[in-house]
Amino acid sequence: WILLIPVLSQSLWLQLLMKHSQQDNVLQPEGDVTAAEGEAVTLDCQYNSSSTDYYLFWYKQDGDNSPKFILSRFKIGTGNTEDGYKERFSSTLNPTLRSVPLKIQKLQLSDSAVYYCALQPTVTGNTKTLYKNLCCKDNTILHNIH
Repeated sequence: WILLIPVLSQSLWLQLLMKHSQQDNVLQPEGDVTAAEGEAVTLDCQYNSSSTDYYLFWYKQDGDNSPKFILSRFKIGTGNTEDGYKERFSSTLNPTLRSVPLKIQKLQLSDSAVYYCALQPTVTGNTKTLYKNLCCKDNTILHNIH
């Protein structure tokens, strides 16, 4: 089953995507990661897979738009990163720690979105209305990532 939980923040959204199929699941921690424009953030994603050959994916969903593929990482092989994300978005699959964190460098306002970590088979979409709230503090745009 799939549980999508939106978490409100000042600037960025990240929904928790959990897919349970016996031993297969993906877990993203709750809570805020706050950084100023130009800084870097890392979004954690832990996984368990009963398969010996699995695939992990990161997606970005902005507003009411469909999720957009960012990158994939494979246990066997390297995976790929979509052209528009190669410069600032990166991830390394660590089978020992069962993690595939997404690092976003040089944060931009356009990074405000919902981010999904997914384990193959991939399910996309959301059941809630999403809002992107932009906020300034001391003339610095803050990016909150859940």
